[in-house]
This record gives sequence, structure tokens and C-alpha cells, in this order.
Amino acid sequence: MISPRDYHVHFYFDQDTVTLARQVCEAVKARFSVSMGRVHEKSVGPHPRWSCQLTVMPEIFGEVVSWVSLNRAGLTVFIHPNTGDDLKDHQEHAIWMGEMLELDLSTFH
Repeated sequence: MISPRDYHVHFYFDQDTVTLARQVCEAVKARFSVSMGRVHEKSVGPHPRWSCQLTVMPEIFGEVVSWVSLNRAGLTVFIHPNTGDDLKDHQEHAIWMGEMLELDLSTFH
């Protein structure tokens, strides 16, 4: 069986929702023991929109995802494990909340 070392929870936003996204990400960080990355006001990596990444450990994944599902404030959220196989993690093992967007998976080929 595959076990992730951790998970990434990406909140997607645009210029109209950047403040809301910061607030939601900060709320998750304050409530749980997660690491919060930069708030990118441009598309980075495979991500099609501006985003903020939270790193969540497996022990609290269920609790964090449950809270995010109820408190994402309408933002699109992309969640994936980090198993060492980036392509599968972003494609086959992914979870979406809200709109499913097309990722640029060419970065993993």
C-alpha cells in the first residue's frame, strides 16, 4: 500500500477573491498544525489559477479536509497526497472541492 508523507491543500482564487483566500488559509493555519506557503498572485507549477498551498500531515488530514469542506467560502480547493509520484498524485489521487480545473501536468513528464 502507498502511504503519503503529507498532503497539499491548494486554495484557488483570483484578484476578486485573494483577500478571502488569505483569510481562509490563515484560519486553517490558526486552527490546525499546518504549514502555509506563499499566496501566489500568479499561476505556478501545474496550477491554472492563483493559489495558496497548505501542507497537512496524514495524522490530521481527515479533520482538516472535513473543516475545509465546510469552510472553504466557495473557493475551489485541490487536494493531493505527496507519495513521490507527482503525476499520479496530481491526477489519479487528487480530490477536488468546487470547480474541477485542468492542471498543466506537462511539468511532471
